[in-house]
Amino acid sequence: MKRLASLLLVAAAIAGAWAALAPKPGHPPLASLPAVPVPAGNPMSEDKLRLGRMLFFDPRLSGDASTSCASCHVPQLGWTHNDALARGYPGHRLWRNNPTVLNAAHYTRLMWDGTLDSLEVQARSAMQAPVEGNGKASMVEMRLRLIPEYVALFRQAFGTEWPQLDHAWQAIAAFERTLVSDPQQVPFDRHHAGDKAALSEAARRGLALFEGKAGCIRCHHGALASDEGFHALGVPRQPLYDAHPLVQIAVRWQNGQRDVPQAVYRDLDEDLGRYYRTREPADIGKFRTPTLRELKYTAPYMHNGAFATLREVVDFFDAGGGSVPNKSPLLKPLGLGEDEKNDLIAFLESLSMERPLIVDAPVLPPMQPLDGGELCEQPVQGRI
Repeated sequence: MKRLASLLLVAAAIAGAWAALAPKPGHPPLASLPAVPVPAGNPMSEDKLRLGRMLFFDPRLSGDASTSCASCHVPQLGWTHNDALARGYPGHRLWRNNPTVLNAAHYTRLMWDGTLDSLEVQARSAMQAPVEGNGKASMVEMRLRLIPEYVALFRQAFGTEWPQLDHAWQAIAAFERTLVSDPQQVPFDRHHAGDKAALSEAARRGLALFEGKAGCIRCHHGALASDEGFHALGVPRQPLYDAHPLVQIAVRWQNGQRDVPQAVYRDLDEDLGRYYRTREPADIGKFRTPTLRELKYTAPYMHNGAFATLREVVDFFDAGGGSVPNKSPLLKPLGLGEDEKNDLIAFLESLSMERPLIVDAPVLPPMQPLDGGELCEQPVQGRI
């Protein structure tokens, strides 16, 4: 750890020098969400959305048919999970807090370290990663082909004779693009559209603090209330890193499978954040700025689930964040009073819908063994 700390101090000094020389651009104001961007290679359709909803809730895409997308992204829990750290595949425990799927369609980079660039890739990654879905591609694809209703739905949505696994990820991603905030239910969005009564007096005072004294707008701006940048904040260490053996294993496994240099890996039991993507020492411990939308429903907070309530989050930033060698220079003690903290929380809650977005789990179609003739008609690469 001493070697890592020295490396971080040098990197922080270099980064600070460059930051002092760099221009200081402004930032966009808060805004309402635009229409969801849809990639040209995966257009929306009713058939695809119906299929994607079913697959999102179907655990048969995982290795032992126990874990679906909805196992970690629970509609009734803000499309995330109320555990500090994600649960993962049976027998495992993950090392990061589970990001919500709500409004994920608007991100340009996904995951806390920004390693993925599309919902399609994220669906595939989650369902096939050994500690998450653990679904072997050939096995899962054959399972889909043993479900007559899926065979028909894939044919309608994609025009293929048999289900193809890449199409499954496209269908799930299409469904996830429907999971967005309804501006008519979000007090801030109604306020932004001109409804003077949409925000309470406390929330209006909180908005003034957000844009002024508290300085939240510097990182939380635009339609997502996120700069989509990466910052080291000094978030407290997650106690489960030390108390739960499966989490300890997961943290070290993560560093090993991401090809972290051995000199770093052997001394480290922390999450390196953005470093996994860039391999830049100055990015160690940096994580993506999360959206502030739907905060009412998506606790706990931060990349490691360290804070259970918004009050804890506000107290952390009011104190100027934590201690880390390459800490963001944007963090300074704020000196907020108790009433100001309450007002700020009132505004943060106004960025959430007044009613949570709930989608009921569909009835999943049963599997049915193929007869000999059907099996012979399938492409060779689809057999197991």
